Amino acid sequence: MAKPGLSLDAERTAAATVLKRAVELDSESRYQQALVCYQEGIDLLLQVLKDGKYHKQIKIEENATGFSYETLFKEYLNETVTEVWIEDPYIRQIHQLYNLLRFCEMLIKKPCNVKTIHLLTSLDKQGYVKESQRNGLEEIKMSLSRHGVLLEIEYSSSIHDREIRFNNGWMIKIGRGLDYFKKLQGRFPLGYHDFDLRPCHETTVDIFHNKHTKKI
Repeated sequence: MAKPGLSLDAERTAAATVLKRAVELDSESRYQQALVCYQEGIDLLLQVLKDGKYHKQIKIEENATGFSYETLFKEYLNETVTEVWIEDPYIRQIHQLYNLLRFCEMLIKKPCNVKTIHLLTSLDKQGYVKESQRNGLEEIKMSLSRHGVLLEIEYSSSIHDREIRFNNGWMIKIGRGLDYFKKLQGRFPLGYHDFDLRPCHETTVDIFHNKHTKKI
């Protein structure tokens, strides 16, 4: 268990140290000792969450690769995820609609058990883009319904924040929202389908647990 008086940083460092030792013992076939270390390390990590002060930041550099939605979010997705909130003012243009579609595809795969997705975005001011945006979102909504998932769409003219929340308590804020991938050049570039190979714009990802954020 976490020792009284340990700072948050000290708890994280202690957890990492203990878990590293557990892996070493495991590799040496010292299973009983490894189990004790695993349990202690997990207890330390749970204490960090209990304190309600979990915060992890990832800085994505310009042209960096290896940051597909699956790679970025998989750590926070499990069978308890049944409801998702997406706030992003820029789900307007075709490539942004495709970004949302890819994100939704990830959510309907195992281990998630998503039943409802709430989208809060803004309407484009240009008439033809607005119509294309509405039609695209309705198509995504219909497609999700065929998989037993409800997409609730709400528009706001004042939304500025970009964040994604899961009902298992995790909140992810991305500086550029879902639109952090660069446009590819050419007809057959690597990264067209596999987004881990697609270069990114520079952005920052902040990950919180809702024990120290506003209640969903």
